[in-house]
Parts: sequence; structure tokens; C-alpha cells
Amino acid sequence: MRAMQMIIMTAALATTCSAAAQNYPVRPIRIVVVSTPGGSVDTLARTVGPKLAERWGQQVLVDNRPGAGGTIAAELVAKAPPDGYTLIMGTVASFATNVSLRKSLPYDPVLDFAPISLVATQNLMLLIHPSVPAKSVKELVALAKRQPGTLSFASAGNGTGGHLSGELFKLLAGIDMLHVPYKGVAPALVDVVSGQVSMTFASIISAMPQVKNNRLRPLAVTGAQRSRAAKELPTMIEAGVQGYESATWYGLLAPAGTPADIVTKLNAEVVAILKSPEMFDRLSKEGADPVGNSPAEFARHIQAEIEKWRKVIKAAGIRPS
Repeated sequence: MRAMQMIIMTAALATTCSAAAQNYPVRPIRIVVVSTPGGSVDTLARTVGPKLAERWGQQVLVDNRPGAGGTIAAELVAKAPPDGYTLIMGTVASFATNVSLRKSLPYDPVLDFAPISLVATQNLMLLIHPSVPAKSVKELVALAKRQPGTLSFASAGNGTGGHLSGELFKLLAGIDMLHVPYKGVAPALVDVVSGQVSMTFASIISAMPQVKNNRLRPLAVTGAQRSRAAKELPTMIEAGVQGYESATWYGLLAPAGTPADIVTKLNAEVVAILKSPEMFDRLSKEGADPVGNSPAEFARHIQAEIEKWRKVIKAAGIRPS
């Protein structure tokens, strides 16, 4: 009798969830963003959100919760009701590198979330000062091996994308370079432009003005594929650094326990939006490459990124804070 009651309850719950997914959404949806207004992740949320609103006839609100490398925003969403009305536009920091950069997190990036889709990736660009005698990545690696420890690379700070991109380069190319951390991208670029630091890994959008003015020499992009914003540049892999991939990425997730039907419905809408020519052109102008994949593919991507950056952070001797 008890077994039969459990079967009936399970069937009733499944029916209720299915009905909820069919009616979803019936009220405004909130996308929590890990940064302040104006940054790349905020721009993506404010680009995708209105398109969801148009398709569903419901408001999609962007809620900026910056701080602690995305931890504040991620914790808020992890503890939100799993009903599809609170989502997060997460980043490689909040869902992959923070695991190894912080002694403890108030959330588990794998267990506490239901991935919806990888929204976009954004290549960084390897830039060197024109005084550095290298016209390619291979020449740069050869120079670094001839003069170990003499080259330096700037970043926006310890544990940032630029820092970890440089550490991955050192690890895979087998070279030694000095890391020079700054408090932000702008001051890092200033010192590379002035020649005080040899190179940096910076976003294409922030670096392009310096490239166009011939103040910095671009050698490659860091993603697995060439960037639409700089098609002439090879990837680090094409340039000879096997296994190198270090793209910034942004993805949409819901709290764990969100009904699968709702996750599927969200995924279908987000993927359709990202595949539209309008969205393709708009994101490309921002230096981002739209993706749009399945929840399972996004989940595998997060797990792979966690493992990759854990190894890099350990090899670089970066201590969790």
C-alpha cells in the first residue's frame, strides 16, 4: 500500500511539474549578474533578457549583485526557489576558478545549479610591446627560453583571467616569466604600452585601440577558435602552444532542483535567440562569440574548466584566499 502511495505521489508531482513548465513563465524572471552595470556579463544579460521578454510576454529583470568575484550573486541564486524565476549569468570565475582560488565557497558550482546554456565566449589577446623582439608566439617562446625570467606579463590582478592565461602559457610552453599584477585592466595596459612590462593578455575590445595605434603588437587569441573580431590572428594552438585554451565565458544557470521541463524550455529559447543573425552580429561587435548548447554540454564544460584551472592554479603556486 505504501509503495502504491509513493508511486501515485511521484506521478502527481511529475504531472504538476509538467503543467508548471507548460504555463511557464507567468510572472517576471530575474537574471542575477555577478558584476556592476556596464561590463561584458551585464551587457550579455541585458542583451538576452529583452529577447526572452519579447518571446514570452513577461518582464526579464537584470539584478546586479557584484562583489567577491561573483560569490555574492552565485550564493543568492543557489539559495533561491528552484522555479525558473531566478537565474544567474555566471562566469568562468564564479563557476570554475573560484573553487581553487578561495578557501571556501558558500555554494557548490556543480551541485547547487542546473546549467541552462553556455551563452558566449570571449577570447583574450596576447599582446607584446613593440620593443620585444618577437613577431610570433614561437619567436616569443624561443626568446623566453633563451632569457628565462627576463620577460614579464601584466594582469588586472591575482587570479584574474589575464593572470591565469599567462600562467597557462608558462605551463604549456615550458617558459619562465614574471607576473606583474595591477588593480584593473587599464593600469595594466598603460604599463605594457609604456614598455615597463613586456606583455599582457587582455580582452579584444579593451586592447584593440592600442593595436590600431601600433602601440601594442598582437600575436594570438586565447580561445579554441579564432575570434570574429580579429580573424587574422591565430589561436595559441595554431601558433604552436598545444592544448592552450583560455577563453572567458558566460553562461545561464538556474538553482538545482529546477524542473527539467522548465530548464529545457529555457534552453530552447536561449539557443534560438543566440542563433539569430541579429544576436550574432551584436555579440560579435562586442568581441564575444555566441554559443548556445545543451544543458548537458554546458555541465560538462563547467566540470572540465574546474579541473583545468585547478591544475594551473596549483602549478602556479597561487594560494587560496
